Amino acid sequence: MGAIMSYASDKNCQVRGLVSCTMRILHTSDWHIGRTFHGVDLLDDQRAVLARIAEIVAENSVDVVVMSGDLYDRAMPSADAIRVCADAFVQIRDAGAQIIATSGNHDSATRVGSGAAFTAAGGLHLKTRVSEIDTPVVLNDEYGPVAFYAIPYLEPDVVRGELGCVDERSHHAVVDAAMGRIRANIEQRRNNSQGRAIRTFVSAHAFVVGAHPSESERTISVGGVETVPQSVFDGVDYVALGHLHTPQKLSETVRYSGSPLPYSFGERSHHKAVWLIDFGETGVTDIRAVNLPVVRPLSEVRGELADLLADPNLTDIVGHYISAVLTDPVRPTDAMRALRQRFPHTVRLTWERPHEGEKVGYRERMRGVTDREAARRFLIDTWKEPEDADLSLIEEAFASVAAATDD
Repeated sequence: MGAIMSYASDKNCQVRGLVSCTMRILHTSDWHIGRTFHGVDLLDDQRAVLARIAEIVAENSVDVVVMSGDLYDRAMPSADAIRVCADAFVQIRDAGAQIIATSGNHDSATRVGSGAAFTAAGGLHLKTRVSEIDTPVVLNDEYGPVAFYAIPYLEPDVVRGELGCVDERSHHAVVDAAMGRIRANIEQRRNNSQGRAIRTFVSAHAFVVGAHPSESERTISVGGVETVPQSVFDGVDYVALGHLHTPQKLSETVRYSGSPLPYSFGERSHHKAVWLIDFGETGVTDIRAVNLPVVRPLSEVRGELADLLADPNLTDIVGHYISAVLTDPVRPTDAMRALRQRFPHTVRLTWERPHEGEKVGYRERMRGVTDREAARRFLIDTWKEPEDADLSLIEEAFASVAAATDD
């Protein structure tokens, strides 16, 4: 492993024109491969943006790509989703980087981590086991080792026994216990390093206090507090966070990379990016963002149907994913079909009757609305815009109640 990393560093010295050079790391997360956007398959969009990440690896002589969880959007991804992920890994390895990936709350840690012992030999390190939290991937450059630790998503009720905090149910407790193991391993390595610096990099899938969520993340709280304080990660050279979809920094060396694509209309103004981190002799020497392409922009339009279909000012967005809010006095018939004739990627449609200052009661607003739409509006008011999978579960529940009533 050290020989591979030394070769990468020599290559970077030549490309960057430097006498001594750094280990360059790319931080990404939350690919959510297999996700749908209001029922639309995003695999082609995901394939395109992941190919761009591989190009960034090649263009910037990246040595290591760290992926901080939520490779997939569900625990049992489709065969097509697995193929897109595998192709992305191959492209990144062909571009010259090793890969260190962990699992998120959307993933199955067991499935993502299967075959890890074999893939590591080819430069793909899948770190998903609690028992391996304090076993880093150690890569070397001219300055010595960099220890890469990975904390997968930790569900407190599942892992608290293994982590030795059986009386705690909070995310803070289990992540703190995980970092305790990591710090003990770091200290042991420093004691055995004969005075040579041990540089450290931790990736984690968690919701850290002070970070800003968006509409498209799934809550990770099940009967406990989902956030963890940033201080849990003190003493590490860089912390690569996953789970929240907006690129953001909590401090200079504690950051979220965000998702590579927008997964809700609330993210339509986000600038999606990856972080490039340079490690020198004693730790981080430089961090910069590299923006990712907008594969298909998102836009919201509002107005009466006829106006939206005729407005010349909307010509530039006909190829966008569209969320349309209709304000016609009477709900138009077959409005989605009409909108898609002009905006073929319309994915969300709502109707808001103009109230003209008159307060309209809840019963009137819900008159004629289907059970599915009523459930959708309730979830928007109390949670977020639901995915089709969420609404399908609700419809199944409605069907079960109806069947029980018939019996």
